[in-house]
Amino acid sequence: MKDVKLLFGAALAVAAFGGAGVVLWRAKEPVRAPTEIHAGTGPVIYYRDPDGPFYSAEPKKNAAGKDYVAVRASEDVSFEDKPPAPGHQESRGRRIRYYRNPMGLPDTSPVPKKDPMGMDYVPVYEDETQDASTVVISATKLQKTGVRSEPVQRRMIAAPVRASGRVDFDPRRMSVVSLRFEGFVESVEKFAEGDYVRKGQPLMRIYGPDLSNAAAEYVAVLNAHSSARIEGARRRLVNLGLDDAMIAAIARSRRVPRVITWPAPQDGHVIERKALSGMRAAPGEMLFRIVDHSVVWVLADIPERDVESVAAGQTAIIRTRSYPDRPIKGRIALIYPHLNMETRTARVRIELPNTEGLLLGDMYADVEIETGGKGKVLAAPESAIIDAGKRQVLLLDKGEGRFEPRQVKIGRHGDGYAEIESGVAEGDRVVTSANFLIDAESNLKAALEALDHGEAGK
Repeated sequence: MKDVKLLFGAALAVAAFGGAGVVLWRAKEPVRAPTEIHAGTGPVIYYRDPDGPFYSAEPKKNAAGKDYVAVRASEDVSFEDKPPAPGHQESRGRRIRYYRNPMGLPDTSPVPKKDPMGMDYVPVYEDETQDASTVVISATKLQKTGVRSEPVQRRMIAAPVRASGRVDFDPRRMSVVSLRFEGFVESVEKFAEGDYVRKGQPLMRIYGPDLSNAAAEYVAVLNAHSSARIEGARRRLVNLGLDDAMIAAIARSRRVPRVITWPAPQDGHVIERKALSGMRAAPGEMLFRIVDHSVVWVLADIPERDVESVAAGQTAIIRTRSYPDRPIKGRIALIYPHLNMETRTARVRIELPNTEGLLLGDMYADVEIETGGKGKVLAAPESAIIDAGKRQVLLLDKGEGRFEPRQVKIGRHGDGYAEIESGVAEGDRVVTSANFLIDAESNLKAALEALDHGEAGK
């Protein structure tokens, strides 16, 4: 168990230095032909599953009944390059300052040595510490870790805003049928709630004393050919609610009708009916309510943080729970000028056609609003960002295995990219994969530098 604990020393050391806790080595699982297998040397440091990346401190079997394979000290491969013989690099003009623990532990040595597992300490050269902000990674290590980079470019960032909504009627397409005088409902056509009516279609027949008196006056002035009084008599009928067609019918017949046939004011469905044959109807009492469903509203509540991204005129995709595979496009008509205090959301009104009648009142709907920036912005892949909470960092690829951590300010996210408001310039190459390993190397280097300076000051 002691040997296994040593395998995780690097992770603990990097965490202690404030870096991203990353183990800077891995167990090598070579695939060789049977004739190429060589016995390892040194003590057994752990056992690995021959079928997968699983490890054990003691001998055991996997789920398939196969024995775990013993891994000896010589078979374990570090991500660090094998240190050359002492003085080898010095002959090339590079001087070794000290040697550091290969597992990342806070231990240095002025001379070559081995750790308790038999691994050589890693040399740290003078030219590697000239620029404290730059990390130098060898080509061998870059190949092992799979480092990838790409340039920062300007692009459009579209981040759709998603919210839940509810289908509602457009009150501008709703009519209430009522009387402007006291009357009696002689009879009602056979319409019930939910039936569809067309504009001008008879709904009921009405008798009213005031209506009869106004009609009699209109007929009298017509028969008297009193042009000065005709307009006043006609205006009185209009004020009582008669339309042009009804008044024209009275003028043609020159007779006072006993009852008036009351028509539907618009196309739509009868969603409420209170008129009954023989009932007395007071002025203003609602007898029918008719709604046109050819255009409906979807009222959606969006989070307060997304209000800036939403604007009137943007396209919205509506998917109802009843028809998830039949999206309907609409447009934002209005953003209501107040927030809901309890939910901290803003309500938007989306108008969309309902020609097939699929959208029913009070249906729940999933809303996706297509938002986009005003233009192209500097953006980097989200995978390139190392988010440490209070700060965000990108690793600049400066070529020849040199990398520089750069603190940046992040803006909007969308389509797998993030807006970079400051910190890098267009064309700078940033690391998009294995960046946490390089960040760990950077933090480790900074910690060792601080340790080295601390020892020098004693």
